[in-house]
Amino acid sequence: MEIKHFLLASCSLTTLRHIAEAPIFQLTHNVMESYSKTAQDFCRTYGELCGYIFEHKDLSRLFYDALVYDNNIFAYLSCNKSFEEIPEHIKSSVSFDIQVLETVSSITGDMLIEEAVKTFPKESAFLHTLPRFPNSAQLPVKDIVSLYELYRQNGYGYFARGTAFTVEKGEIVALPQADSIRLSDLKGYERQKRAILSNTLSFLQGKLANHILLYGDKGTGKSSTVKAVVNEYAKQGLKIIDLSMAQLKYFNKVCEAAGASPFKFILFLDDLTFQQENETFTALKAFIEGGVAGKPENILIYATSNRRHLVRENMAERMTENEIHLRDTMETAASLSDRFGLEITFSVPDKEEYLDIVDSLAQEYGIDMEQKELHMLAERFALTRGGRSPRTARQFIKLQVSEMAME
Repeated sequence: MEIKHFLLASCSLTTLRHIAEAPIFQLTHNVMESYSKTAQDFCRTYGELCGYIFEHKDLSRLFYDALVYDNNIFAYLSCNKSFEEIPEHIKSSVSFDIQVLETVSSITGDMLIEEAVKTFPKESAFLHTLPRFPNSAQLPVKDIVSLYELYRQNGYGYFARGTAFTVEKGEIVALPQADSIRLSDLKGYERQKRAILSNTLSFLQGKLANHILLYGDKGTGKSSTVKAVVNEYAKQGLKIIDLSMAQLKYFNKVCEAAGASPFKFILFLDDLTFQQENETFTALKAFIEGGVAGKPENILIYATSNRRHLVRENMAERMTENEIHLRDTMETAASLSDRFGLEITFSVPDKEEYLDIVDSLAQEYGIDMEQKELHMLAERFALTRGGRSPRTARQFIKLQVSEMAME
């Protein structure tokens, strides 16, 4: 395709027009426009394109990612309609757009430099020395049917970038190195894990499911269990958004973004505690109850806390002589936690449970030690750490593994 035809085509994207905003498309477009300028402009834009491809992937893969992450009407319809139900004018526009992307992704460094030599013959000697980027693989999406299947199976939009997300400065960000913990890594608390698993599976199947409050002592594995459950069902499209107390003011914004996505989300509120009832507290209550506008069907809240009542109470409130005020204060303290349909307690394990966890971890990590000695050392370690817990057991095992490495 001639340069002028490429520029016309690239400006004519319709349904997939947002892909033109992707860095790879912009960089390629800049190179094309540089032919109407100077050799210096070509060298600069070509260098930027090469550097981006070397740093990331080949052209076809970059365009494929842009397609997956795009938020367009065809993607939405693909996840909600049969192929036959999608209007023909949208199918036609998508077919045209795919042809444009195939053309762009087939461009090679040799082609660009050859065109530059023709355009800037006086600089041909230097232009021939420019590095070449390798030929791209074929665009994985060959036609509109394959793009339909892609969106149908994998979803689309920003949340297709990963499984775990957090919020930074009010913006939802994908976590490149999310916690990979699995349920098999967590020992004990089988009843609690089973309850969370069954609730999550019901949610994924589009059936009734509850918001969950996991409360109990520190180090008992509340947070790890939530992350492990999400990892268990990640291949079924389950995502997690970790929202800290500091970022809780963006709760409504996060819910709006996630609610518009085809994926299912666990909104993870870790160590949830309020100093007093405020706007965010009220917003959480309204969300769980459904509110006037209703709540998105693709979002569940899983919250952890060291206390069942999520609003801190002070002694002055407890000791007030006003019986009505005391009752109101206590009702406020319980008003949010009572709205969680499922409350799961993670209590400190007793001695037998703690040592069972130690034995399981010791077997997993190949620690060959007399059980009596192992138990004695584990108990001694728990005393120095302030008590028994799954976290303490894991820390103890890590210590034993490190000491074995020194032998």
